[in-house]
Amino acid sequence: MMFDNLTLPIKNVLVGILVILVLASIIVQTLKRSKPQMNLAEVSARINTWWVMAFVFAAALLFGKIMSIGLFAFMSALALREYFSMASISKEFQSIKIWVYLAIPIHYYWVYINWYGMFIIFIPVFMFLFLPGRFVLAGQVHGYLRNISVVQWGLMMSTFCLSHVSYLITLSHKTDLTASGPGLVLYLVFLSQFNDVSQFLFGKMFGRHKVSPLVSPKKTYEGLAGGLMVTTLLASLLGPYLTPMNLGYSIGSGVLISLSGFIGDISISAIKRDVGIKDSGSLLPGHGGILDRVDSLYYTAPLFFHYIYYLYY
Repeated sequence: MMFDNLTLPIKNVLVGILVILVLASIIVQTLKRSKPQMNLAEVSARINTWWVMAFVFAAALLFGKIMSIGLFAFMSALALREYFSMASISKEFQSIKIWVYLAIPIHYYWVYINWYGMFIIFIPVFMFLFLPGRFVLAGQVHGYLRNISVVQWGLMMSTFCLSHVSYLITLSHKTDLTASGPGLVLYLVFLSQFNDVSQFLFGKMFGRHKVSPLVSPKKTYEGLAGGLMVTTLLASLLGPYLTPMNLGYSIGSGVLISLSGFIGDISISAIKRDVGIKDSGSLLPGHGGILDRVDSLYYTAPLFFHYIYYLYY
C-alpha cells in the first residue's frame, strides 16, 4: 500500500495542513460574502495554489522515493528555466545550456542511488570545472566572466541546493523509525513555507523598520522577528515528533531555518531587483513562479540537511 511508507506522525501533520487549508478557504469565502468591497483576489489565488502545491507534495510523499526525487528534479528544471529567463546569458554561449540541463538528471541519479560522495561533489567540483572549460572551447572571450558566473550560480542554486530536500528522503535512522526521510522532508518544507507566511503576516501587521529597503522594501525586522518566533516554536513542537532531534536541537533547527530562509528569500529578490522584474514567472497564481516559491529552500535545504545529517546520520 502506498500509505505504508508514511508513519503516523507524518500522516497527522498532513491532516493538520489539510485542516489549515480548509479553514483558510472558509475564512476567505466568508469575507467575500460579508465584505464584498474587500479585494481578496490575490489572497484567494494564493490559497488555491497552496491547495495544488500541498496535493502534489503529499502525493510525492505517498508514492515514495522515486516520485519524491522525480518531483524535485522537475522543480529544479523549472526553476533553472525561470532563472535563465531572468539572468540571461549571451547568445554566443547559449549552447552551454544543454550541459547545465543534462546535469540535473545525472545529479538526481546520485540522490536516487544514495551515493553521498558523488552527490556532494558532482556539481560543486566536476560541473564547476567542466563548464568553464566548455565555455573556453566556445572560443569566445567577451562576457566570459559574467556568463560563467550566471551559469554556475544558477546550477548551484536550482539543482545542488534544492536537491538536498530530496536527499533527505533517502535517510533512514538506525533506531528511530519515526525519523524517516519523508518526515524530515515534511518538517523542512513545512517550516520553510510557514516561516515565509509568518514573516509576511507579521511584517504586514507590525512592520515599521525595513531590513534592506533597496532589495526588498516589504521585509522588516518586525516580520523577521515574528517569523523567527513562530518558526522556532513550531520547530520545537514538530522536531521531536517528526525527526530524531530532541528539544534543544529542534529549537536550533528552527532558528537555522527561519534566518537562512529569510536570506534565501531576499537573495532571489536581489536578482529580480537587479534585472527589473517583480516575479520570476506566472506558473503559480498569487505566488509568481517556482523560484518565488522555493527561494527560501535554496538556503534552508543544504543547511538543514547537513545540520541533521551530521547530528544523526
